[in-house]
Amino acid sequence: MILVFGSLNIDLVAQVPVIPGAGRTVLAPSYQTHFGGKGANQAVAAARIAGPGQVRMAGCVGRDGFGDSAIENLKSNGVDTGLIVRADEPTGCAFITVDQAGENAITVASGANMAANAADLPAALFGTDVVLVLQMEVPFAQALQAAWRTTSASGTVIWNLAPVPDKMTREMVSDLLGITDYLLLNEHEAMDAAVAIGLAPSGYEAAATDLARTGDLTCIVTAGAQGALAVAADGTRLHAPAPRITPVDTTGAGDTFVGAFAAMVHEEVPLQTALQVGCEAAAQKCLVPGAQAGMPMRAKIPSLA
Repeated sequence: MILVFGSLNIDLVAQVPVIPGAGRTVLAPSYQTHFGGKGANQAVAAARIAGPGQVRMAGCVGRDGFGDSAIENLKSNGVDTGLIVRADEPTGCAFITVDQAGENAITVASGANMAANAADLPAALFGTDVVLVLQMEVPFAQALQAAWRTTSASGTVIWNLAPVPDKMTREMVSDLLGITDYLLLNEHEAMDAAVAIGLAPSGYEAAATDLARTGDLTCIVTAGAQGALAVAADGTRLHAPAPRITPVDTTGAGDTFVGAFAAMVHEEVPLQTALQVGCEAAAQKCLVPGAQAGMPMRAKIPSLA
């Protein structure tokens, strides 16, 4: 089973000529409403690769229409929603601007996501077959507790260190590294994590090597058009190229990689295959607007055809 413990949001997306800087306002002709939240995104991406009934989502939504819609959307994508809790806070919401090149800027109002609690996960849930997927949009202490419970039951922990907290401490990163099997980040997040624990890497490849060695784990860095790099604790490296595409919207591409990768870890395929499937799924997503709308089904992945 793939268990995603994380955030659920509603995304409000506006297409803009340029992403505004501080003190600037830009006009958009309209906006679209999409389903999002890194946790929900990764659950949908995993379910579309792994198939119905293979993914369970745990987290919190509000007692509002956005919460109803978020749960129904996950159900329609084959995700088990029985572990989602209702909180007395509004459902999380993200405000996204996308420019003409497909790049994005995102502001997230966490809302009910801050009420996510690992204590709501029943003990019988955990076992050797569990692949737990975590991010950084619910309280860190709760995510860490879910990771400890998974490891104690000899399950597998995949931690996507995104988004990087404004005040990421050495202790936070050290705790995370000590409980994670696969650490997934982009090139900027890798550098931030390495610096947080007192390292001074020359680039993201060196950062990945340092993090993998320090945490005795496999560190995977996604680098957009440069593909994905995996570094094991002993320094062994694997690389998967990214398909050549012209992106329409990169929103959710990283989450798509994480979800597809988790599905492959659950299927116990070789790491090289898991990397390639993640890259292919992320590229497919970039061709369609919206975080979840473009997440591909298994049949669309060349490596799985």
